[in-house]
Amino acid sequence: MPERSPATHVIDYRAAEQLLAARDPRGAIRLLDSVITAHPENTAARLLRARAFFLAAQLRAAELEFQIVLEREPDNAFAHFALARTLERGSRPDEALRHFRLAAALEPRPEFLEAARFAPGRGNGDRAVGPDDGVP
Repeated sequence: MPERSPATHVIDYRAAEQLLAARDPRGAIRLLDSVITAHPENTAARLLRARAFFLAAQLRAAELEFQIVLEREPDNAFAHFALARTLERGSRPDEALRHFRLAAALEPRPEFLEAARFAPGRGNGDRAVGPDDGVP
């Protein structure tokens, strides 16, 4: 294998983004493994690899990568949301809800708020507004 350089790692990272967009998570993982081996501190590469693990249904590996990202960036709303989706997919709804709520608190995007079950005008935040609540 030819010697890897910082430039080839950037190329691999960009190619992994394209593979993930093309729904080839395993190909993305293969490229990102060498990038992360050379640059274990690279949080962006770890986040991309976590997403690839999730799409490849490698939930334990995805969970571990999202946790590493959150250790380094505890205020990363997307990482909390993605970890929550991973936990939810792994049938761990209570743990997932905690991370959905952290994501929504950090960044109140509509999809984060909905997943966190926060609803406007409700004091306890226990459930979202439903079709029978008189809200159009």
